[in-house]
Amino acid sequence: MYFFLFYLSLSDTCLSTCTAPRAIVGSLLKKTVISFSECLIQVFSLHLFGCLEIFILILMAVDHYVAICKPLHYMTIMSRRVCAVLMAVAWVGSCVHSLAQIFLALSLPYCGPNVTDHYFCDLEPLLELACADTYVVNLLLVSNSGAICSVSFVLLMFNYVVILHSLRNHSAEGRRKALSTCISHITVVVLFFGPCIFIYTRPATTLPMDKMIAVFYTVGTPLLNPLIYTLRNAEVKNAMRKLWSKKVISDDLK
Repeated sequence: MYFFLFYLSLSDTCLSTCTAPRAIVGSLLKKTVISFSECLIQVFSLHLFGCLEIFILILMAVDHYVAICKPLHYMTIMSRRVCAVLMAVAWVGSCVHSLAQIFLALSLPYCGPNVTDHYFCDLEPLLELACADTYVVNLLLVSNSGAICSVSFVLLMFNYVVILHSLRNHSAEGRRKALSTCISHITVVVLFFGPCIFIYTRPATTLPMDKMIAVFYTVGTPLLNPLIYTLRNAEVKNAMRKLWSKKVISDDLK
């Protein structure tokens, strides 16, 4: 679990770093200009780490399934070597997805206007600047990003239905531990996939709420993920209780 949590934290950090610093600097300096090449780099990075987070969440769900449903075979199935190979596949798949987005953007001519109504560069706001028919590209966009989000979300929910169904044969303590782990992951999945599905499975229409939703899944969700996992972790909660008890005792002695 901690092996995948490390990479989830890494993808969260990189995902928010792709957009937040540039947007903050632009707001403070009142300089909202970005070059085309810089914009494409932002699109590439955004989709690379966003897709990587999706794959990591899927791997974490598989890890939970093996740990809960096949505990005696866990060390054999989810060995360190297997986990490393799965992460390598996730990185490669994310790169392929992100490169496909860049090729879609570069396949269109851009001749103005050159102003996007968004906080950062994403493919849909960028395509609105193209001076050509974008119907096919938008269809490919929905087929690519939208399909990844929707199919992954359905697979994750099905995985947890299977896990929750299997818990009926566990002891009360086993169910409590399994539910504590699963609820944290399900919460993160819903917070991340909800905005992504809303953004990337629609036709090429820009709604007023799109910007706030995009900021939530690029900045808000990475900020909430560490809190969700740490506050649901028994070891962290026990450490916080001990720290609080020591503080109370020291305050009483004073």
